[in-house]
Amino acid sequence: MSFSALLDTQAFHLYALIVASTLALILLLIRIPKTEYAKKLARSKYTIATSYMIGAFTFGYAFYNGDTPMYEEFSTIIMLIVVAFISIIVSFSLINLLMPRFIDGGKFLVSIFLVFVASVILVESFFSGNIRLHRITLYIGVALFVIQSCSLIIIFDRAYKRSLKMLEKYYDEDEEHKIKWIRFCYVLTMLTAMFILVYVFLPNKSFIRMYMFFYILYMIYFAGNYISFLGSHKLLLDAVGHYALSEQSPIFQKMRKTRQAASGRQSTKSNDSFAALERSIDKWVKEKRFREYDKSREETAKELGTTKETLHMYFSDRLGMDFRSWRTDLRIKDAKEMLLKHKDYSINFIAETVGFSDRSNFHRQFTKSVGCSPKEWRETDGHPAAEKDK
Repeated sequence: MSFSALLDTQAFHLYALIVASTLALILLLIRIPKTEYAKKLARSKYTIATSYMIGAFTFGYAFYNGDTPMYEEFSTIIMLIVVAFISIIVSFSLINLLMPRFIDGGKFLVSIFLVFVASVILVESFFSGNIRLHRITLYIGVALFVIQSCSLIIIFDRAYKRSLKMLEKYYDEDEEHKIKWIRFCYVLTMLTAMFILVYVFLPNKSFIRMYMFFYILYMIYFAGNYISFLGSHKLLLDAVGHYALSEQSPIFQKMRKTRQAASGRQSTKSNDSFAALERSIDKWVKEKRFREYDKSREETAKELGTTKETLHMYFSDRLGMDFRSWRTDLRIKDAKEMLLKHKDYSINFIAETVGFSDRSNFHRQFTKSVGCSPKEWRETDGHPAAEKDK
């Protein structure tokens, strides 16, 4: 086989077929823990694997029809169909990974069916030989694809924002950095999908090989990130499990309201009701337990011998601030002391030691609280304002 044959359009369909099939098989072979809330992760995994299998089937169909006249234009249509399927399937998977049942399964299946029907009509119009009919069909297909993509992007944005609020309710840390890969991969997915429109309207259809090359790289990159996430999925599962029990189930809603009402009655009996909590907090601070991260509010409240509702009431009523801000102030104060006392320690090490799991979050919180960066605080021996006045 000549070198040019290895780089022709039909060969790229074969490469895409092999890559998509391999990635689908790898995803199917990965085992997910059989827990109640890991079910949604397993569904997401199978959905992503299905998208790759659909892509493999479509690439195989294009490879089989390698003797089709105007093959490059046919390949462009095939790629439009592939990205239409994969964008909607990946959207459904990632959106429901962030927020379970955010998109109804029935509507998703209807959307898939409509994409299938539109794909069949588009392919048939190409083989009909009627150029005018094919152009009209292609333009309608492109318009529907753009509408579909824009709608999915809006839905994903809503789901992502709600998932951040969900994490904030469950964790007392800034956990956005741990799910940013989902947003990044989704943006990459939709940009890659929408970029096919450039090739659809290019006069020279041979450039589709360039697009197929980058699409193969995209499939590998996305699968790699997704597989990596499967090994560290605890963050979202814990928060979603809490969300399901505390916000969606009527039984647990009733239990939560009962506990809140009970804790509310107990907290208003007298000021002595907070005495034990204050002693626990003093001990907790002396032991520097505020340095620990990746803990839910329930776990922190349990360490202090109370409930998260009582803890919230204590800080809002007595201190006029929330627990998260109070603990951040403790961590910043601790960091300020360590930066001056241990100048041989790296700033990243100090940030992690005092309880910040993310470097950028530490720098942002430190600068917001102190008015200068950690590096500037250290270099000026804790007198940044005086240094500026010189």
